[in-house]
Amino acid sequence: MRQPPSFEDSAHPEFVCQLKKSLYGLKQAPRAWNAKFTGYLPAIGFKSSHSDPSLFVKHTGSNIVILLLYVDDIILTGSKASCIQEVVDELSAVFEMKDTGKLTYLLGLQIDYNAESDIFVSQKKYAKELLHKAGMSSCRPCSTPRKPHTQVLQSEDLSYAINFVCQYMTAPTDLHWLLVKRILRYIQGTLDHGLKFSSCPLQLHAFSDADWAGYVNTRGSTTGFVVFLGPNPISWQSKKQTSVARSSTEAEYRSLAHTSADIAWIRQVLQDLKVSLPQQPVLHCDNLSAIALSSNPVYHSRNKHLDIDFHFVR
Repeated sequence: MRQPPSFEDSAHPEFVCQLKKSLYGLKQAPRAWNAKFTGYLPAIGFKSSHSDPSLFVKHTGSNIVILLLYVDDIILTGSKASCIQEVVDELSAVFEMKDTGKLTYLLGLQIDYNAESDIFVSQKKYAKELLHKAGMSSCRPCSTPRKPHTQVLQSEDLSYAINFVCQYMTAPTDLHWLLVKRILRYIQGTLDHGLKFSSCPLQLHAFSDADWAGYVNTRGSTTGFVVFLGPNPISWQSKKQTSVARSSTEAEYRSLAHTSADIAWIRQVLQDLKVSLPQQPVLHCDNLSAIALSSNPVYHSRNKHLDIDFHFVR
């Protein structure tokens, strides 16, 4: 402990401040703990991932141990139970830890397992808490997150609907509140929905799309994509593009660039885990002009208004 900068007592440089509440309650405590923990991991053989600073991997011969860290919550898994237990013992000798057993709940995600070793991930508990907070625990469910045949929300995708209403958080109106209530009613009817992850061939493929000029106020477009590992969805996004696209080709090409960047990131994560893909990733797009633009460099001379970053697709 030392005196904080600009508050040093020159007459008593050895003095320190007496805290009136626990150190754990301070804002910088999680960061300090995280720095201490991550600084110790290399000493027991872990290497930090180049793609994700919260991911650490330890290789011992043909065995692997994977550690995922979020502040003071840790997910630990590996190829051999004895290797995992060895890491738990080494960490427990330095840090006060509690082993909660098999992962069942983390960061709003509820994890269930079945006899076939499939994993089912849902947000049922978090969704119920959200409905209770909004006073809509007993509301009547609806089948879609928006009303049919309306221009305000043009997609039945939940992430798209949430992305849209979040853009009006600074000055919401009654109309926006009605849209939020519609989303909450949709959540009420889909509490048991989730994602199932099962063993599968390691084939990476993605679907990319764009809603060209879908926002009436700004004529902005929306990028949407989902990346699959086998049949399992592992990454997705619904995000408004930062600038206005002058054509559907441009909007679709920007979406391709975002999807390509995400695929490149996932491949790097898999490399950190020493997982090799037997085949090249496949990127699907339903716009012929965007496909031609990404395949044939001759087309680039006709589209100089496209930013150079978009040519990342090639």
